[in-house]
Amino acid sequence: MPILVCIILVSLSFYIYYKMKQVRSQRPIEKKWLAAKSSMALGLFVGLFGINRLFITQTPIAIIIGSLFIIVGIISIWTGYKAYKYYYPYVVKEYEEANQVGK
Repeated sequence: MPILVCIILVSLSFYIYYKMKQVRSQRPIEKKWLAAKSSMALGLFVGLFGINRLFITQTPIAIIIGSLFIIVGIISIWTGYKAYKYYYPYVVKEYEEANQVGK
């Protein structure tokens, strides 16, 4: 499944990108918002890794581990999405306040 491997690498790249933006950010709410985005990217990586694991081998241990990875990935995506939705209005407000002070 080469397409799955490409998507896995892209999601890992997004995770690294958002983590670096989180570290460089100076605004506290924006840091939490970026952490939520990186959590979603990491969840996608882990979930797709579990799906890829199921395609590689079909042993009972591989099925159990792959299923656990999929479950953990889905939970991480879900919690990251909930945090993303929660922090988004505050990020917009924080950004608007920072731009008003600068004028």
